[in-house]
Amino acid sequence: MTDATVAGGPGLLERLAAGPVICAEGYLFEIERRGYLSAGAYVPEAVLEHPDTVARLHRDFLHAGSDVMLAFTYYAHREKLRLIGKEDALEEINRTALRLAREAALEGDALVAGNVCNSNVFIDGDPESARMVRAMFDEQVGWAVDEGVDFIVAETISFVSEALLALEAIKAAGMPAVINLAVHREPITRDGLSMAEAAKRLEDGGADVVGLNCTRGPATMLPLLGPMRDAVSCHVAALPVAYRTTEEQPSFQSLEDPGCACLPDGRPFPVALDPFTVNRYEIEEFARAAHALGVNYLGVCCGAGPHHIRAVAEALGRRPPASRYSPDMSTHAFYGTSDKVPSAYKDFSKNL
Repeated sequence: MTDATVAGGPGLLERLAAGPVICAEGYLFEIERRGYLSAGAYVPEAVLEHPDTVARLHRDFLHAGSDVMLAFTYYAHREKLRLIGKEDALEEINRTALRLAREAALEGDALVAGNVCNSNVFIDGDPESARMVRAMFDEQVGWAVDEGVDFIVAETISFVSEALLALEAIKAAGMPAVINLAVHREPITRDGLSMAEAAKRLEDGGADVVGLNCTRGPATMLPLLGPMRDAVSCHVAALPVAYRTTEEQPSFQSLEDPGCACLPDGRPFPVALDPFTVNRYEIEEFARAAHALGVNYLGVCCGAGPHHIRAVAEALGRRPPASRYSPDMSTHAFYGTSDKVPSAYKDFSKNL
């Protein structure tokens, strides 16, 4: 395994040894919000149908401070495409997504990451499902390597046994591996392991980075990170969803909104989560707290916008290009502190 990028610069592990690496995620939700992808199947057909939209989001995240352009291949696997009758587009979607990520990365100093994810057909203890899932991982990893990625992320996987299949595929290809688990209502994996046990098994399997992504918001992900950090010597990742989950409703799927009677399915997830969105300051606090625990691979998952990624960057003391436009309320018409703001308007601010 090499840690150098295709261009010969520092790779993922060298960057992590020098400090935090930021990875923007959330492509599915953000592109759905923009009207270019359908919720439900959540297959990234926008890669082929609206490549300019995907490319624009890559560039927006780069502008906001992301160190990684993650190829938009989440759910671009054989099972998902079979469900919508588009298996014949599988390779084209993957290769196009990988090329879009690379083109954006070349506009800055970003790494390119391939992406595999939860298969939704894995059954723990079933050899046939394991064989099928491993084959799915192998083909996506193969395309990612062929397109020249710098490392590969396997994410949003709830079974350690399934995550290990992804890890094996990535290591067989000689690539650095980031393995992120998704934890639901109970703070254990679906195969019954604690966070510490899960992290240790993945590290022992050869993972370069282990951690959590998706499902839980900042408040309910943060308590799980300490045990993982303590259990391993490798790098640790944390990429929460951008929603206010709670101890009673720890996953964004479990969130309830009794104040809204018009929800089609009686639940906010996945397209009526707007009232639960965390603000940039909450993400900034999470990034600081996670980094203080020793988490060095940081980002935001579903629900993230570029302003959330900028908040992560600024929490780490960085000033990405987007920081030129960070809030400056000094000249606000009512709340401004500048002498140029009329005092009568400042005085009226309490009546707004």
